[in-house]
Amino acid sequence: MKITLTDAALEWFKHEMEVEKGDNIRFYARYGGSSPFHEGFSLGMTREEPIEIGVQTVIDGITYYIDEKDLWFFNKHSLHVDVDDTIDELKYDYTK
Repeated sequence: MKITLTDAALEWFKHEMEVEKGDNIRFYARYGGSSPFHEGFSLGMTREEPIEIGVQTVIDGITYYIDEKDLWFFNKHSLHVDVDDTIDELKYDYTK
């Protein structure tokens, strides 16, 4: 399992969340919504210090990660983060 981000997603984080070198962005399972794997759960994202990293990718000194306790949500799929240009929001794809 891995986390990948497009250039558009990296720019989104810089402009929308004002991330800088040394910041940490956590992707996590949150209650509510739906996902391809779990009805009633969706993917959340926040700026947060890691506790127990399960998967991470570091780009330009910024750590994008998923805690060990949230790996179940991804059902052994990798996370691909991009931007939906029509609404200027992040979109997520899950790949084997």
